[in-house]
Amino acid sequence: MGKARQPAPVKLITSIFTGDETLLAVARGALVNRFGAIDYSSDLLCFDHTSYYAREFGPGLMRQIVAFADLIPAQRLARVKRLTNQLEMTWAVEGRRRVNLDPGYVSLGKLVLATTKDYSHRVYIGQGIYAEVTLKYDHGAFHPWEWTYPDYASPPYLAIFAHIRQVYAAQLSSGRE
Repeated sequence: MGKARQPAPVKLITSIFTGDETLLAVARGALVNRFGAIDYSSDLLCFDHTSYYAREFGPGLMRQIVAFADLIPAQRLARVKRLTNQLEMTWAVEGRRRVNLDPGYVSLGKLVLATTKDYSHRVYIGQGIYAEVTLKYDHGAFHPWEWTYPDYASPPYLAIFAHIRQVYAAQLSSGRE
């Protein structure tokens, strides 16, 4: 029988998307107020892999992936997702969100995203939240699964998460948790 152990803390990330660059900056500020300093921000990415959000958000969506300097326990992800859902509603107009915040974390072996939607490949983690292993790290690179969203499976996103993983690995090796 194996001995139960606490996993290493993980690197919190959040995808922010909106059609309003000013609101993107406001959302980043709100995230910093709640989760601490950001130590990585991607360039703005065109959010055009799906039209799923067009009715709610309108056209011209852009996304930015941010990672936070402070590492967190993996079990905090459900609480983080509940908080980001609340933040989304602070900027909603007539019940329509104007910003989407999708938190998750990077560990040495995977990218995990939080969601409120259950499905066969998602695991319930409490508080109405599910977790999905969206990317696996194997043989020196991140790789998608059959269920990975097309944008997360694309080379630019794989490079973003590889960079975040490098930052995270450096934090772990230096003891800057």
